Amino acid sequence: MSARDLHGPGAPWGPDAPGSKTNTDFGVVGKAHRKVDGLSKATGAAIYTDDIQLPGMLHAKTLRSPHAHAKIRRIDFSKARALPGVHAVIGGDSMPIKYGVIPWTPDENALAVDKVRFIGDPVAAVAAIDEDTANAALELIEVEYELLHAYFDPHEALARHEPKIHEHSKEGNISKHVDLAFGDVDAALAGAAVTVEDDYTFHGTTHAPIEPHCAVATHSADGLLTLWSATQITHYVHRALARVLELAPHKIRVIQPCLGGAFGGKSDPFSLEFCVAKLAMLTGRPVKMLWTREEVFYAHRGRHPMQLHYRSGCDANGKLLGVDAKILIDGGSYSSFGLVTTYYSGQLLTGPYHFPSYRFDSTRVFTNKPPCGPKRGHGSVQPRFAFEIQLDQLAERLGLDPIEIRRRNFQGDFTRTVNGQRITSNGFLQCLDEVERASGWKQRRGKLGRGRGLGVAGSMYISGTNYPVYPNDMPQAGVQLKVDRSGLVTVFTGGNDIGQGSNSLCAYIVAEELGLKIEHVRVVAADTDLCPVDLGAYSSRVTFMVGNATIDACRKLREKLVAAVAAKWACDPRRVRFIDGHVVDLEDTARSLSSMEAFHLAEAKFDTLGATGAYNTPTLGGDYRGGTIGASPAYSFTAHVVECEIDLETGRIHVPNVWIAHDCGRAINPMIVAGQMEGSAYMGLAEALLEDHDINRFGLHKGPSLLDYRIPTSLDTPEFRALIVESLDPEGPYGAKEAGEGPLHPSLPALSNAIYDAIGVRLKHLPFTPGKVLSALREKNAGKSLARNGALAGEKR
Repeated sequence: MSARDLHGPGAPWGPDAPGSKTNTDFGVVGKAHRKVDGLSKATGAAIYTDDIQLPGMLHAKTLRSPHAHAKIRRIDFSKARALPGVHAVIGGDSMPIKYGVIPWTPDENALAVDKVRFIGDPVAAVAAIDEDTANAALELIEVEYELLHAYFDPHEALARHEPKIHEHSKEGNISKHVDLAFGDVDAALAGAAVTVEDDYTFHGTTHAPIEPHCAVATHSADGLLTLWSATQITHYVHRALARVLELAPHKIRVIQPCLGGAFGGKSDPFSLEFCVAKLAMLTGRPVKMLWTREEVFYAHRGRHPMQLHYRSGCDANGKLLGVDAKILIDGGSYSSFGLVTTYYSGQLLTGPYHFPSYRFDSTRVFTNKPPCGPKRGHGSVQPRFAFEIQLDQLAERLGLDPIEIRRRNFQGDFTRTVNGQRITSNGFLQCLDEVERASGWKQRRGKLGRGRGLGVAGSMYISGTNYPVYPNDMPQAGVQLKVDRSGLVTVFTGGNDIGQGSNSLCAYIVAEELGLKIEHVRVVAADTDLCPVDLGAYSSRVTFMVGNATIDACRKLREKLVAAVAAKWACDPRRVRFIDGHVVDLEDTARSLSSMEAFHLAEAKFDTLGATGAYNTPTLGGDYRGGTIGASPAYSFTAHVVECEIDLETGRIHVPNVWIAHDCGRAINPMIVAGQMEGSAYMGLAEALLEDHDINRFGLHKGPSLLDYRIPTSLDTPEFRALIVESLDPEGPYGAKEAGEGPLHPSLPALSNAIYDAIGVRLKHLPFTPGKVLSALREKNAGKSLARNGALAGEKR
């Protein structure tokens, strides 16, 4: 059945205010609309950071370390500074204060101070009249290094303590260690009818957004620093600039122009933002820095490589009894979001299945590689990959259908997980039903012939995180509305639109709540001078948090509008309805006003019109250290079925079809939701089959270009079928939850499970290359030959 008509209990979006609508007669919500910035992007009118050209602007470039681990013994800028056209050269001593997006782990400098920790670590920056002059100046900088032992293997980094990559580390090269247990896992597994214990490997991958990082800075005569940056966290960049440059926060303005993709790769403060700011302050001229594609690969912050060991057990009916995980995480050279990653690697696995007992021991170590960080589905894609394969292994041991074992372990809705996470609406069973039906699972699985197969996997993901990156009691999202006498409503939001459509979300909600046409709503976003604080585009938080803040502001404004119109008509406020640019009397439809006229009435009655709205999460999470990390006001749920075809001679894997069922609460714009679902699955399959962010034995990136780093083209992309499930969350905006990251998770393990259905071998170590397929087939055939020879020898005896 369709979940589109289901209502969540106690929903804050219900008909609780004069002039509100019932849950089923939306005018804008639930319908397909183009993005508010779609036309400007399609026509080339949209302004991205590199499009910004300012009078007298200088161009900056970065000198990067050629060594993976070394002390800086001497650095000489004199020749570079003497080059005609060079205006400023800076090194690490110009900005010695460390920063980090997580306030407890500030271990980065804008430019290296005394030491470099990976090939590509920024050492110096030059501002010159053009990029060619800046690059020429970099060649003139003399740096003397003392080489240190470099760590490229996380096992070595874990075992060997000297030399430390970071001197502040309490224990060798360990970045973070989390060991949490819920229930008696050992006893549960000892009593299990079936247990499976195995190892899995998730490799490193990167974001590969089409737009490289870019930043432009000016420093005015009155001391105002303005930074335009291709970032997804304007607020955190603002805070980091104040810290590192030792400026009063009110003297800094950060603006995010249009962004050409991010996927988590622009959710740290980056070296170029500090460098252009410092260089602008020194020269008194605007400064721009645009990274090359190679520099983007070295800056990285992509998916953490993980080595995962899982042991799971269930009873004879397939009900899980216990899950035990030990995970080693390769964090690269800096912390970034690593503290959170280490928790997420365990905390976000406890749904959509019920775990009676659970334990995870996760260790993140530093290595001398490009730093890892948050990539779409941060921290939880890797453990989900391992566990969903292991769940299929358990099903095979029991002779159960893989979908059936998932149904039997469904945790339910409005419950709590074993680690204390609150689950509200949960449409996972319907997701399973949808992919089972659409894929023809019952009729086709195991019956497609050798080389062809179907695989399934499920997952859950957060709709924003309960815990802000830095502790505070203020709202996590704020919105301000300005009403103009022309009939236009302008929304000011600190939210970062990174292509996912968050600006459009605000416009849809305002149009819905105030009965306006979408073109009568304008959105101003991600400008720290103009907009209320929002924490940024990460952890799939924007729809839930910015959406609720926008509704809050609209309801406050609508109350004034209704009161003014009701006073004019001398009627009960409950009779006033705003719809499609007009205001009508529900009991006398001949009586109506335009929205603009209603705005005039309200302004005359209440003074200049505007409203603010905010959202903050309720108290969530378990009562233990780290219990709030991974706690979310709502979780999305997903199931995939992947179909694969394997060439038994070449080992090449082809994926013709993927069915994606995703419980996003209410789909505020089904077209955008479907796009997010398909884009997520595309990215997951790309990681499984093609992508590999790795270094050679010297620490040099194996292929820092879009020619060498393979991502799927249109010819490699399967047919995606997006199946939207709407469980309607009681606290989400109109019942909505996230759709931008959760749909990625199941694609990788579902492909592994499909490969097993196709050729009878389990691929557990990513990426799935043709060579690995052929090797697994040879190993399988060799095993059969040994078994056959043993049987023949037994007969002869």
